[in-house]
Amino acid sequence: MTISVAERAELRSAVRELLGDRCTEDHVRGVMASDDGFDRDLWRQLAEQGLLGMLVDDELGGLGFGALELEAVAEETGAALLPAPFISSAVLTVALISAAGSDEDKRRLLPGLAAGAAIGTVAVTGQSGTWTAEGVDVEAGADGTLTGAAHYVTWGQAADVLLVVARTSDGVGIFEVAPDATGFTRTAVTVFDPTVRLSTFTFAATPARRLGTAGWDAVQEALDYAVIASAGEQVGGSRRLFDITVDYLKTRVQFGRQIGSFQALKHMAADLLIEVENATSAAQHAAAEKAALSETSDGAVALAGFACAEAYETVAMNAIQMHGGIGFTWEHPAHLFLRRARTGLQLFGGPRLHRERYLVSKGA
Repeated sequence: MTISVAERAELRSAVRELLGDRCTEDHVRGVMASDDGFDRDLWRQLAEQGLLGMLVDDELGGLGFGALELEAVAEETGAALLPAPFISSAVLTVALISAAGSDEDKRRLLPGLAAGAAIGTVAVTGQSGTWTAEGVDVEAGADGTLTGAAHYVTWGQAADVLLVVARTSDGVGIFEVAPDATGFTRTAVTVFDPTVRLSTFTFAATPARRLGTAGWDAVQEALDYAVIASAGEQVGGSRRLFDITVDYLKTRVQFGRQIGSFQALKHMAADLLIEVENATSAAQHAAAEKAALSETSDGAVALAGFACAEAYETVAMNAIQMHGGIGFTWEHPAHLFLRRARTGLQLFGGPRLHRERYLVSKGA
């Protein structure tokens, strides 16, 4: 279901209001240092607003929205630097169950994810971190048990719906593993960005249940939604940091003048605005193409995958420089945005993979 532009604006406004109250910079700093890494009460409120079930059909307790609504909401979560398994659970896991699961799988798993009662994650890639079928390191035996390791699993420690992409004798399959399954170990890893938790999953003859018969195409479909959500967050984060920087340029005085009046800083700000606007166009175009089931959606999603991630890092790096000495201190929020930007350069494929996919979509 796609809603009108006006309704989408109202949705964004509601999310912005909630996160403005409950996800301030102080809140983010406090939560990211906690054991869970996210605020479970805020998670419950996100569920009450329907945000965790955006991609879940309404008959299963969701809103039945699509890519356009997802991207719009993600811009607000990115602007607030929401530290929560939103993309991991409400996007990647939900989209994969929708693409690969049977009707029974959907009835069993999706309502709990939409209500926030369960948290999901998907173990996709091996240590190479390529996020491709060739990069899958977990293997499924003929008896359905899993062996191997998956790396860069988003919010793996918090999740209780665990999906694993594994090699089988007939290609790639999607498997569900119980949190207490024998031979299964999950280990939290040290992260550069504490607002996005990562884990390593290891399997030693671990019993698993295959979801449907789908292969890598279903995984790629779910990854497309994760890339669109990530692009939205990158746009929201870069725009928010740009606004913070412009406000600083208007108020900081040196040599008796606002530093925003200096020509060099004007040029830098203009360049950053172009980065933000280009990224916004790429993210929103990708969402529109996906929502329309366009034949060119692969290229649009790939374009957003590298354009938005790179723009975010560019804005973050320059914002720190434009703030001068204060920008280089940990107390300034620019560093939180930079860390999120750097994380986005690695997850769900990274710019190199997305560029290659974009060229393939163009027949290059």
